[in-house]
Amino acid sequence: MPHRELSTGLFADLYEITMAQAYRQSGTTAEATFSLFFRSYPPDRAYFVYAGLEDVLEYLEHFCFSEADIDYLRSTGQFAEDFVDFLGDLRFTGSVRAMQEGTLFFINEPVIEVTAPIIEAQFVETFLVNRINLQTILATKASRVVHAARGKTVVDFAARRTHGIEAANALARASYMVGFAGTSNVLAGGMSGIPTFGTMAHSFVTSFEHEEEAFRAYADSFPDASTFLVDTYDSIEGARRAAKVAKEMLQKGHRLRAIRLDSGDLGELAREARRVLDEEGMDYVHIFASGGLDEFEVDSLLRGGAPIDGFGVGTRVGVSADAPWTDCAYKLVEYDGRPVLKLSPDKQTLPGPKQVYRLRDSEGFFLRDVIACTSEAGPYADATPLLEYVMRRGKRIAAGPPLAALREHFDTQFRGLSSDHKRLRAPSHYDVDISEELTRLQARVVGELRARGDVF
Repeated sequence: MPHRELSTGLFADLYEITMAQAYRQSGTTAEATFSLFFRSYPPDRAYFVYAGLEDVLEYLEHFCFSEADIDYLRSTGQFAEDFVDFLGDLRFTGSVRAMQEGTLFFINEPVIEVTAPIIEAQFVETFLVNRINLQTILATKASRVVHAARGKTVVDFAARRTHGIEAANALARASYMVGFAGTSNVLAGGMSGIPTFGTMAHSFVTSFEHEEEAFRAYADSFPDASTFLVDTYDSIEGARRAAKVAKEMLQKGHRLRAIRLDSGDLGELAREARRVLDEEGMDYVHIFASGGLDEFEVDSLLRGGAPIDGFGVGTRVGVSADAPWTDCAYKLVEYDGRPVLKLSPDKQTLPGPKQVYRLRDSEGFFLRDVIACTSEAGPYADATPLLEYVMRRGKRIAAGPPLAALREHFDTQFRGLSSDHKRLRAPSHYDVDISEELTRLQARVVGELRARGDVF
């Protein structure tokens, strides 16, 4: 059976399927609500940027099993025949409430709640955690680079070092959403309408007998969009040769856009290259830096006064090197109208469907968030509810916002967060309260568990 015939419907941990059969055979098929949230911050983090919702809604709306999926499940011999037949007709028929992508959120806040017959809501867990976990990690990392860059241009250069093509495309989209100027990933540019950027590789320079010849050939092909990579042999000599070719370009009515530094002491080299360019009358030529950069390196360079106009960030951002994973969880909070919770040490959950309210001060800055029951809107009339219906009866309510709108939404969100919570090292944590009603509900559910003898 060719693997290409298998679909994403089969993308699930085995226990999602075994539980589905046990749910069905035991008659446990009522409506359930699951919450997806993040339990803790990675090092040096005090916020997350929500991303991945578009992929989730696309998946849920088209959720099904292909004939090849059904044939494979049947071939394993693990499942009852009538259950496998049931899966062949299974579709997602539930509702989804979620935050808008680009929203800043904090630990324990549900970013998405799924309500559907329990087999449907349970089965989609693996896909939802996979997509939201990865894209939120990448969006959060990229937002820190934008913050460190202090308005300088930042471009995604990570495609070749991410963990697969899907991750590369996800990074390009998430990083553009949080303020990158664009990406080197042409596929992502075409898929998401993201501006694409590129310079040249060292192989281009070394394929010519002389460095100047390489610069000249590139300028002839891209007379108004050239950036010369100057560190193949000697960065400062490369800058001088770039200036020479730039003068030739001027005589033809064109301007060199930038030079790129990709190795060595980028701060010192940028200062010397700037001097060379300015002495040659090339003050309009920008200096672009790349090579092992992340928010910490970008911040250090700019704190040191490096005259760098833009940054290409790759590996460390593409894999979120200092924080490559999060404690993201998808947990049942209500079954058949009955609120439920988990009491495991360090992993206790909040019961029932919830809303997250955001309170701001008179200038629009975040004051605090409150995690509340969905039924208690009254006390928070002046706050902004962050979870909204985006899907009912298995269909999206409306098309998702364009990426440009999500970019604007993130910018508004980020400007509302105090700088104390944005620090790259040891940021202060934002206040998230649990409402009184939700606190009482939690105590009531725990009391009921004790009364039944499930908790001692």
